[in-house]
Amino acid sequence: VYSDKVRSVPWFSVYGNHDEHHDNCSCTDDHSQCSQVNGNISDLDFFYMPNVSWYYQHPTLDLEVIGLDQNHLASYSCQYTNCPETCAEYLKSKQLVAFDLFYERMEKSEATNFVVFSHYPTDYFDADYPEFLEKLTNSPGRRLTFLGGHRHNVDTRSVTSIYPNTAWLVGGGGGWGCEDWYGDEQGFLVGEIGTDGHVTTYPVLVNYSLCCGE
Repeated sequence: VYSDKVRSVPWFSVYGNHDEHHDNCSCTDDHSQCSQVNGNISDLDFFYMPNVSWYYQHPTLDLEVIGLDQNHLASYSCQYTNCPETCAEYLKSKQLVAFDLFYERMEKSEATNFVVFSHYPTDYFDADYPEFLEKLTNSPGRRLTFLGGHRHNVDTRSVTSIYPNTAWLVGGGGGWGCEDWYGDEQGFLVGEIGTDGHVTTYPVLVNYSLCCGE
């Protein structure tokens, strides 16, 4: 699917709700059985995801990346698995682990700059997880960029603000589908990391019809 040039660097990943439908990961707490878990960052044949939630330090850039499995937010996907009840229990457990990891890294990490990503944008946490949004927003001495998908658009207006930090919806680009009521910004997000670790983001958009038809 992807050219050798595009795959010449590691791609970081987390599970999304559609990944849960037919993956062993949905029915076991043994994450070594998860089809997409890969802890070898040098193996460019696979995305890098050493666990379902994980972090990676870039000390020379004063930057840390945190990937979070928060698929309990879409636990309805468990109906498509071979173990609906067990799946729901595991998704809840994995989400608690994800929150714990995030809070721990924000407490213990020596990095100033963070890229935190999940399958879900910040507005998915409004109702039940205000403390998570508060930590994304108010982390003195930190600069944080949060990336979430699930909805199929690329924008900052539809997500809950975490100002002075930055939150993006990065689900645009066709794929599973398009919902034009969310907007018509299709494409991808570029993040440029400066020598001081500061992350600058901007979208690269294409004509809506290229991804979503007329």
